[in-house]
Amino acid sequence: MNELFNEITVLSVVSLGAIGGVAAIVLFLVAQKFKVIEDPRIDEVEELLPGANCGGCGLAGCRALAEAIVKAESLDGFSCPPGGSEVMQDIGKAMGWEAGESTPMIAVLRCNGSREFAPPKVKYEGAMTCAFAHNLFAGEGGCPFGCLGCGDCVEACDFDAMYMDKNTNLPVILDDKCVACQACVKECPRNIIEMRKKGKKNRRIFVSCINEEKGGVARKSCKVACIGCGKCLKECKFDAITLENNLAYIDYEKCTLCRKCPPVCPTNAIHELNFPVRKKKVEKEATTE
Repeated sequence: MNELFNEITVLSVVSLGAIGGVAAIVLFLVAQKFKVIEDPRIDEVEELLPGANCGGCGLAGCRALAEAIVKAESLDGFSCPPGGSEVMQDIGKAMGWEAGESTPMIAVLRCNGSREFAPPKVKYEGAMTCAFAHNLFAGEGGCPFGCLGCGDCVEACDFDAMYMDKNTNLPVILDDKCVACQACVKECPRNIIEMRKKGKKNRRIFVSCINEEKGGVARKSCKVACIGCGKCLKECKFDAITLENNLAYIDYEKCTLCRKCPPVCPTNAIHELNFPVRKKKVEKEATTE
């Protein structure tokens, strides 16, 4: 009886060993058949990237960008917002490719509907997210295009480049920290955050409003809304301003930062950032002899 048991045990061990051996051979052959040999340059490129994994390049992180660059055999069409032109130049040198200069970009808030200019008319007591509030009502100030003030954009920023101003209830973008990853742009349900050229000396001019309602209606909700009067359009000599759907827009590619348009805007909807303070015109008093 013991001998029979031992024979069965030995046979079982041998059978399992044989099955394991066959399975190992099959797995080895399958692995060899379908193995993917990864280009070592992918690791080299990834090491040069900042590792932010912000998705600003349009891909799912730095690894994905590195893979796409190596497969493309060129830097054309690729960019790394956090790393900027310097990182792309480094990658170009490492790969032996030419890298063109990229234009530094920055996020811009195109809404100035603070509590001062757009006083609350109702009190919102729902879920404190812009995505939720956007589907419920126009906003506490009444503008259906304006900032809802819940801070979804701030939460989306991984670089501490934004914060909510408690007095205005609007987000503030920090020039020295914004890496143009576009996370805030994608998060805003009202599309009031726009990527614009950073500009020489961080100087920018833009219409801080996206309200497409007629002037009178827009002004009822916000004192600094664009009313589509067209005065800025007439003032611009460089065709940088267009007027569509009761709203003016300044093309940063054409704008020369001449500063002619802000003074003619009757509602101060055009913002000029990081410029020297304008000198006030001193009226000469008439003197009588």
